[in-house]
Amino acid sequence: MRNAPHDLGIDSGGDDFPVSGPAPRLSWKPPSDAAHPVVYEVQCTVDGETRATVTTATDGHRFLAWPWAALDSGRRVAWRVRALGAGGGSPWSCWHAFESGLAAADWRARWISPAESGDGEYGRRPAYALSTRFQVPAGVRSARLYATALGVYEAYVNGERAGTAELTPGSTSYDRTLYAQAYDVTAAVVTGDNRIAILLSDGWYRGQVGAFRQPAGWGTVPGARAELHLVHEDGTRQVVRTDGTWTSAESAITRADLMDGQTTDFRVGPGSGQPVLVDQVEAPPIAWSSAPPVRVVESRPAQSVQQLEDGLWIADFGQNASGWISLSDLGPAGIRTVIDYGEHVGADGDLTTTHLDATRPGQAPIPFVQRDETVSAGHGETFEPRHTVHGFRYARVRRDGAPLDPASLVMRVVHSDLRRTGTFSCGHQDLDRLHDIAEWSFRGNAVDVPTDCPTRERLAWTGDYQVFAPTATRLYDVLGFSRKWLRSVRDDQLPDGRIANFSPDGRRIKHHLDDQFAMMTGSAGWGDAIVAVPWELYQSYGDREVLAESWEAMVGWVEWALTTARTARHPSRIESSTEPLPHEQYLWDGSFHWGEWAEPKAKAADGTRIDPVQADPVAWFMADKGEIGTAFLYRSTVTLARVARVLGRGEDAARYAAIAERIRDAWRTEFLSPDGCTTGDTQAGYVRALSLELVPDELREAAATRLVELIRAAGTHLTTGFLATGDLLPVLADTGHADVAYELLLQRTAPSWLYMLDRGATTIWEDWEGVDDAGTAHDSLNHYSKGAVVRFLYTHILGLRQRPGSIAWESFEVAPVPHPAVGWARGTHESPQGTIAVEWRMTDDLFTVTVDVPPATTARIVFPDGTIVEHVSCGRFSATRRMGEGS
Repeated sequence: MRNAPHDLGIDSGGDDFPVSGPAPRLSWKPPSDAAHPVVYEVQCTVDGETRATVTTATDGHRFLAWPWAALDSGRRVAWRVRALGAGGGSPWSCWHAFESGLAAADWRARWISPAESGDGEYGRRPAYALSTRFQVPAGVRSARLYATALGVYEAYVNGERAGTAELTPGSTSYDRTLYAQAYDVTAAVVTGDNRIAILLSDGWYRGQVGAFRQPAGWGTVPGARAELHLVHEDGTRQVVRTDGTWTSAESAITRADLMDGQTTDFRVGPGSGQPVLVDQVEAPPIAWSSAPPVRVVESRPAQSVQQLEDGLWIADFGQNASGWISLSDLGPAGIRTVIDYGEHVGADGDLTTTHLDATRPGQAPIPFVQRDETVSAGHGETFEPRHTVHGFRYARVRRDGAPLDPASLVMRVVHSDLRRTGTFSCGHQDLDRLHDIAEWSFRGNAVDVPTDCPTRERLAWTGDYQVFAPTATRLYDVLGFSRKWLRSVRDDQLPDGRIANFSPDGRRIKHHLDDQFAMMTGSAGWGDAIVAVPWELYQSYGDREVLAESWEAMVGWVEWALTTARTARHPSRIESSTEPLPHEQYLWDGSFHWGEWAEPKAKAADGTRIDPVQADPVAWFMADKGEIGTAFLYRSTVTLARVARVLGRGEDAARYAAIAERIRDAWRTEFLSPDGCTTGDTQAGYVRALSLELVPDELREAAATRLVELIRAAGTHLTTGFLATGDLLPVLADTGHADVAYELLLQRTAPSWLYMLDRGATTIWEDWEGVDDAGTAHDSLNHYSKGAVVRFLYTHILGLRQRPGSIAWESFEVAPVPHPAVGWARGTHESPQGTIAVEWRMTDDLFTVTVDVPPATTARIVFPDGTIVEHVSCGRFSATRRMGEGS
């Protein structure tokens, strides 16, 4: 082997450098020319001291358990790896470096809180500057700052901002989990007098959350905790910690809320410091996140800036995204600039946000606002509101008394700094653009947790992510990001096993079981995320630990659903029979379900849209959604059996597999007719029945035929919503109706994906007609769930999919489903073994395919005419076949 292992990493995040707990797991990719399974040698140094070389098991390149003694706090580690083989080993890889963080038991710093002036209205409170001074003798070798907060914080040493991470310490369920960050601040420390400051605002901890802008319930007092560890040239150590000697003052940020926005008055100087409050908060032990940090990942100048009237401009950045605006032209001292953010402009060219107002049946709407303000001190300041975040494409800028330089407006795109793992392009520009807007939609909703939208709610709804996770794993490396979120899902689980609708759950429903929203907690397709997402991560990355750490939560959820199915019945079934039929103990119909959700809205005779929730909330709430509930109960139970098998829990595997069979039989008894039709007779119902294999083999053709009939009856349009849309096209293609799948994909009238493109969408909409033919906006214009369609672009147009039973892409299949409108496709996937690349092209009747297979991987090639090439191994495969030839 001439090539070395590469892409070394650990299962932890970090900003300036990766930061781990005491026993990180190690992963790398095999040498690109490793044609056969190999074992590896791993070398390691800790603070410069060499540890014993370790030899792994064959192909042990994924998630190697830490093979040495557990790391103490603050250790600097470097490690490398090489492959061993009969024909000689590979070269050593490059060294990979990381540090162990400050262990929870080693924190000595006190929790400090600002001396606040009055209670302060939530959403209107300032950010506080907590600071202290310290002396440093000459000769500092290194300086590491460890910091965290209950709130959002920035840390500064002598005025220099620590790190590049934004919105730290991130969004967690603060009663159970809190992460810290580590920064290298060596260059900022000077000989003599130094100042360290922490800028602290409400953030996710006690700021506004959700569409109705209620205060988060994690706590009423914010806090910060930090330790600065200095190592001098002579080896002596010095530690500066948060304690009662620190002072608190209001900052120039006079208002800071993640949802409402930020106000910065640069005329406000440092306030008179008051002693901080000490140990006024309770917090869980500090941990280190598996996720990459939130960062400014891109800067975009305004594409256009139109002046509507004196002192009023509309800036269009050309892309709906999450982040904020950086403004470098603030005008003379005393000039106030007000920036409102939104996704849409009306016919008059002005910003409109009424489509994002929060509404409840029978109540007045709550106006949607995202507003930043700044007042100039006249010293050439730049306004960069880092204690808020917005979803927007457009900004309305208001200013009296000074002109605006359009070049000074820059969009900062802010989200989790995920590593791209998938690329796709093809011979149809609209499909490339569809891929683009779906990807942007996910990016805009990956701000530390997977939210539904970056505007109105910004909540990490479980249903949205379980729908999109199989697509997310094709676009980015989301393992650490998702593991972090799953920890919050487990933290928020209710005592009876139910999964909260969203996590982190600032409403803390687990402690408010009498709340009306608690009655709406535990829905099929939402709570099932605790089973579906870990399983998707295991299949995509081969991480067994992600299953183990969620096992108890999975069991709790499935057992609650099984108990509810057994003990609660829908009123319609009680009316039909006071005594349940034997199969009904496996029907999950007697508790609340959100249902298919966000299906295309029906229209009244005058063309107005009918929202079933608003029109008749009681009828919607009480509708029988047992078909959906029972289908998802089957999926979660059969998946739980598979998880148990992977974890070596044989008895559990057998038990849940048997229960799953009984659930499937009950679903067939209640919801499936002998002719293959379902009782609900909806597109979504057939998609679910076929994708989850609820329909017996002998009825699959009839069920698929009925699905096509319903599509044709709708004018070759879809009628699916959140739960079924992602599986619609794969189901059609896999049941012999690829032509219909393509017709839906390329449909240009609403409801369809290309309708979004034709109406100017730059992200996926929540509503199929998010901008209607009159140009009126409806609901969120950045909701990624319906973007799950791009998985079809990978699995069927490109043809790249993992083979059944494979994990971590050890075995994959390339089986393109071409169409005359798409003459070629190419794409890549960064698997745990290396880069998979696929390209195919149809020229007249010749089909050419080229596939790059990474090491430790096998492939199967299926030509459109059914010809199969088995057992393609490491290297490049290329072949041309004349379509129509025999096998």
